[in-house]
Amino acid sequence: MGKKSKKDAEAPGKETFQPLPVECKNPATVVLLLKSPEEDILVKACEAIYAYAEKGDENRVSLLQSGALDPLCRLITHSNKLVRRNAFMALGIMTTNGDVKSSLKKLNVIPTIIEKLSLEEDTVVHEFATLCLNSLSVDVVCKIQIFDNNGLPTLMQLLSSPDPDVKKNSLEIIFNLIQDYKSRQVVHTLGGIPPLLELLKSDFPVIQHLALKILECVTTDRDTRNTFRKEQGFEKLMDVLNNVGFRDLHVGTLKVVANCLSDSESVQLIQKAGGLTKLMEFLLAPNMPEIQSAAVKCLSRVAQNSMSRKLLHDQEIEKILVEFLSEADVSMNTSTCHAVAAMSLHLASKESFRELGGIPAVVQLLKSESLVVKEAATQALYSLTHSSQLNALAVYEAGGHEVLVQLLHESCLKTIANSAATLCNMAGQEIIRSSLLSHGVIQALVEPLKCKDTDVLVHAALCVALLACDIEARTELQKAGGLEPLASLLHSNYKEVLQNACFAVNVCASDGSTAVEMCKFGALEKLQEINQSVNRRNRFSESAMKTLVNANLSVKYSLMGHLASTDILTTGFYDAGKARSGQRILTLEELSKQPVNQDQPIILVNTEIETKKEERDEAQFDAPKEKDQDPQVWHMIEDVSLQMLVDKAKRSILRMNDEQEQFSALARLVSEAMGGAVVMEKLHEFPWMLHLSELKVQLQSNIVPIGLIDKGIYCHRALLFKCLADCIGLSCTLVRGEYKRAWNELLLFSENPSSNRGSSQPQRYIVDLMHQPGSLLPVNTLSALKYQTI
Repeated sequence: MGKKSKKDAEAPGKETFQPLPVECKNPATVVLLLKSPEEDILVKACEAIYAYAEKGDENRVSLLQSGALDPLCRLITHSNKLVRRNAFMALGIMTTNGDVKSSLKKLNVIPTIIEKLSLEEDTVVHEFATLCLNSLSVDVVCKIQIFDNNGLPTLMQLLSSPDPDVKKNSLEIIFNLIQDYKSRQVVHTLGGIPPLLELLKSDFPVIQHLALKILECVTTDRDTRNTFRKEQGFEKLMDVLNNVGFRDLHVGTLKVVANCLSDSESVQLIQKAGGLTKLMEFLLAPNMPEIQSAAVKCLSRVAQNSMSRKLLHDQEIEKILVEFLSEADVSMNTSTCHAVAAMSLHLASKESFRELGGIPAVVQLLKSESLVVKEAATQALYSLTHSSQLNALAVYEAGGHEVLVQLLHESCLKTIANSAATLCNMAGQEIIRSSLLSHGVIQALVEPLKCKDTDVLVHAALCVALLACDIEARTELQKAGGLEPLASLLHSNYKEVLQNACFAVNVCASDGSTAVEMCKFGALEKLQEINQSVNRRNRFSESAMKTLVNANLSVKYSLMGHLASTDILTTGFYDAGKARSGQRILTLEELSKQPVNQDQPIILVNTEIETKKEERDEAQFDAPKEKDQDPQVWHMIEDVSLQMLVDKAKRSILRMNDEQEQFSALARLVSEAMGGAVVMEKLHEFPWMLHLSELKVQLQSNIVPIGLIDKGIYCHRALLFKCLADCIGLSCTLVRGEYKRAWNELLLFSENPSSNRGSSQPQRYIVDLMHQPGSLLPVNTLSALKYQTI
C-alpha cells in the first residue's frame, strides 16, 4: 500500500469519489438505481433494463414485479435527453408484454407519451414512444385517451419521419384508432390521404401494406372517397396494379379500389382508365385465388352501374363467375355470389346464369359451413329470382327451396332475410308453393315474425301474405302460433313492415276462425288506429280491416252497426251491443267465462241441432281418452226453438210466390215468436227487460240464445228476422240504431212504378216487426223514421 500524499490529507472534504463501475446481477438492484439522483447512473440503469427486458417476456414480468414501471414513467419526462431516451427504450420494450401493458393503462401515462412525440424530440424517443402507444392502442379505453389527447394529429405528422420504425408504429396506431368512425373522419380532415398515398412508394413492404389497410378502412366513408379522387388516388392505385413488381400489394390495392367503386364517379374513372380490362386480367390470372377474389369484389361494385353491367355482360363475365362458384375458397365463393347478385340486375345476365348452370351451383353453396358464404348465396338467389319465374323454377328444380326453408332457422339475420325474400319470389308458382308448405315453411316463418330486425320482418310478413292464399297455410299458421306475432307487427313504426303486415292480415283474415283469432290479438283495434292516421294508413290497411270484419260478422255488427244483405248469419254469431271506442271486442268464449252481471245479455245465434244423445254417447265411447283433455271446454248453448222457427219458415214461407208476401209473413212469424204486436204508446209496459233478466238467471249465463226470447223488442226482432231470412234465402240488411232500435232494410220492385221511374228500379223498405208486423215502410218516409227513432 502506498502512503497518502500530503495533499490528500489536507483537504479530505473537498474530494469526490472517482466514477465507480456499476455491476449488478439482480434486476431488483437495477430498479433501485432508477431512483438515483445521478444522471449517469440513471442512463446506465435504463440501458441495463432495456437490455434485460429485450431478452424475453419472463424478464419483462420480473421487472414489473420489481417495480420498474413507476420510475420509468417518471424518467420519460427527465430533463436529460439521454435519460429520457433510455427510459423510453426500456418502457417501450417492456410494454410489448401483456401484463406490463395492463399495469401501464392504470398509470395515465398516455398524455405524457403523446407530449414527447413532438418533432423536437429524438427519433429514438419517437420510435419507442410510438411502440408504447402501439401496444396500448388495441385497448378501447386507451384508444379514447389517445384520441382525446390529440394523438392523431401528432401521429399524422410522424408519417413523414425519416425513421421507418416510427412510420410503421404510427401507421399501426392509426389503423387501430380508425376502427372508430370519428377517428376516420379526423384522418380525412387532417389531410391524411396524400401522405398515405405517398407511403405506397416506401421501400418497406410492411409500411406499404399498412398504408393500404388504412386506405381501405377510411375509403368506406363517402367524403373521404371524394377527397381520394381529388388527390388522384385512383390513378395512383392503378399505377400499383400495373406494376408487376408490386404484385404483393395487388390484393390490398384491389380492396381499396372496391371501396372507391361504390361511387359512380369512380366507376367512370375505371372505365376511362381501362380498369375493366385490368380487372379481367386479374380474374384470369392462374393460381392466384386471393387476387381473383379481390378482383371479383371490385367487379361486383362495378356491376352496380347499369352501363357497366352491360359492358361486363358483353365480355361474357357470367362464364367466369359460374366457374368461380365451384372453387373451394370461402373468400372466392363470397365475392362471386356478390358479383352474381349485382350482375343479375341485368336481365340478360340473369338468363345467362340460368343457361350456364349457375343456379344449381349457387344452391349448392347454401349448404356451405361458412355463414358468410350462405349469406352471400341467399343474396345471389334473391337477385336471380327477382321478376324471373324461370329462375325461380330452376331454384326449385335444384332443391333450393328446401334449403331456403331450413335457413329460416339460421342465426344470421341477413341470411334469414335473404331466404325469406327469395321464397317470396318463388311463392307465386303453385307447384313451388305446395312444395314449400309440405316442407314446413309456415312453421319456419313463425320465429322470423318475432324478430327485431326490420329486413327480416319485411320479408317474413310478405312471405306469409303470399303463402297464406291457401287455406291449409292459414290453418297451419294458426296452429303454429303465428297469428299473434303477425298481429303484433301492426304496432311497427317501419312503413314497409307495417304495410306487409297489413297485407298478410288481409290474406289471413279471409277465414272466419282466423279472423276471430286475429281480433283476439287486438288486430282490429290496431287497424282502426292505423286507418285514422294520415301517416300510417296504407293501401292494405283498409282492405285488411274490411276483410277482418267481413269474416267476423259479430265484430262487424258490433263495430259498424250494419250488416249487408250479403253478410249471411251463421251459427256462432252474437250481438254483444255497440263496441266502445278503443276497446277490444271479446270473443264468445271469453264472454261466456264472465260471471252473470246486470248488463244487457249477449244474444246468440245457433241454428245447429246437437248430436242425438245415442250418437253422442257412441262417439264418446269410440273416442280415445286424452289425459290432458280439459273438462271445462266451453260449448255453445243449444237452441232448439230457433231451429224449429227455421223449419217453420221454410215450410210456410218458401212456398209463397210473391216476395213481398214472403217478407210480410216472415215478419209476422218473428213478431209472434217474440211477444206479438205492441202498441207504440204501450211499449213501456212491454216486460222485455224482466224476461231477459230471468233468462240470464235461469241459464246462469250472460249469453242468451235468440230462440229462447219470448218477449223481444226492435233489436231482438230485427236480429231474428235477419237470421231467418238468411236461412231461407231472402235478402235483407240489419242496421243498429240508438236506444235499442234496430231494423231490416230490403229491396222490392214497386207494383206501380211512377212515370219517371222504370219498373226495373227496386225500392228500399223497412219491415215493421213491432207495431204492425208485416208492414213494409218505404225508407225515409215519416212512418219509417218514426219506427227507427224515439
